Amino acid sequence: MTETLADPHLRFEAATADPGAPRDIVILGSTGSIGTQAIDVVLSNPDRFRVTGLSAAGGRVDLLAEQAHTLRVRTVAVARADKAPALREALAGRYGQGEPLPEILAGPDAATELAQSPCHTVLNGITGSIGLAPTLAALEAGRTLALANKESLIVGGPLVKALAKPGQIIPVDSEHAALFQALAAGTRADVRKLVVTASGGPFRGRTKAELVNVTPEDALAHPTWAMGPVITVNSATLVNKGLEVIEAHLLYDVPFDRIEVVVHPQSYVHSMVEFVDGSTIAQATPPDMRGPIAIGLGWPERVPDAAPAFDWSTASTWEFLPLDTEAFPSVGLARHVGGLGGTAPAVFNAANEECVAAFLDRKLPFNGIVDTVAEVVAEHGTPARGTRLTVADVLEAEAWARSRARELAARAAHATATPEARV
Repeated sequence: MTETLADPHLRFEAATADPGAPRDIVILGSTGSIGTQAIDVVLSNPDRFRVTGLSAAGGRVDLLAEQAHTLRVRTVAVARADKAPALREALAGRYGQGEPLPEILAGPDAATELAQSPCHTVLNGITGSIGLAPTLAALEAGRTLALANKESLIVGGPLVKALAKPGQIIPVDSEHAALFQALAAGTRADVRKLVVTASGGPFRGRTKAELVNVTPEDALAHPTWAMGPVITVNSATLVNKGLEVIEAHLLYDVPFDRIEVVVHPQSYVHSMVEFVDGSTIAQATPPDMRGPIAIGLGWPERVPDAAPAFDWSTASTWEFLPLDTEAFPSVGLARHVGGLGGTAPAVFNAANEECVAAFLDRKLPFNGIVDTVAEVVAEHGTPARGTRLTVADVLEAEAWARSRARELAARAAHATATPEARV
């Protein structure tokens, strides 16, 4: 069987001092949704996992200090250097007199440095393309990478593929963890297509015209999942699903025309694999990210009771609906971008992050998010470098895309403002 980045048939053995000891884990983005739920999994399984390092952006230093004390970590990293004194003070308030404080790393490269530290598995739960450098650092250091930061794979696909050994990446997104498990039922030659499920977000069933006046509050009211604001808005536009299509292509080396998106409002079936004999293998659990996180931390072993199971004595109905590509053109745009390759996915992702920020600030209408991203992608054109991509190429493309997206968003805001507001 041909090996892929995330291959459930292979087990990548990361370096560890004692195979019989709890698996040492580093959690990047520990104060976010993925990070806090990962800590739940660890605390419920102290015989299996031990956290040695935590990183966060710096907006919640009290929570970061509390996590560090509870887990007794060796190292704490904070991306905002100006938050280091507050973090040190918060740590000192939790540790006893004479008890040594953990090492503190501070600055924009702190998470990258932590990702290289001695451990078995690095869980990258950072949101956004800033997760690329830690992803590359963890892979280069020979760590197993439990990847929840899809953006690092999207923007740096060729770079990640060049470093990752077969089986070194275990996906943590619920959809890709589902595909990962379902693919274990056969070989790549047996696979006809991947089916990625989407809840449909808060606007499922609405037409594009009905989305014109939706507010940030509407978009943040996801019916199924509790996530950060950027990911939640991405789920409302289905940009998140477009990113997942690109990610599935990169992780499993399946062509875009064999990756399908279907709307499943209940979010019980997290994704499916259709095999050449007509069989479809679906991975299903109640919506709870602790299950995929436990797969990422523990594979190839399963963690008992990591997440709730179904009560099969209770009746339920599961629906599957086609994607409305007119109301939600983001998936088709993502396929186009993924086919272009090179820096195009980085441009797509960076422009979207800026447009989401503008929408949350009420400076861009909801439909303007994907429309503006599409305009930025079109202006960027066809990338020339392809697989010769470098980190500098990615950063340059992202900087241009962010600047251009801000310009276009500002122009759109001015065009829709009242005459009094323009003065």
